Amino acid sequence: MERHPRFEHSRFIGDKRTQLVYDLDTWEDAAVIDEIADAGVGLCFGPDTLAEARNRGYTLAHPGAQRRHRPPRA
Repeated sequence: MERHPRFEHSRFIGDKRTQLVYDLDTWEDAAVIDEIADAGVGLCFGPDTLAEARNRGYTLAHPGAQRRHRPPRA
């Protein structure tokens, strides 16, 4: 998948509402990433690793996985 222009330098993108992290190198559904960017609830991690995302309480998203949308805390 081609990366969203807002997240072109990041591999892992977190959704603040669901606490799911998306790996842009393997994620196929561009609509999900576009919706996160348009809603303004995306989060990049530094360093850009899955371990850092998990350290912040995020879990890796899988196709079909859903969680309740909650208002972002930050």
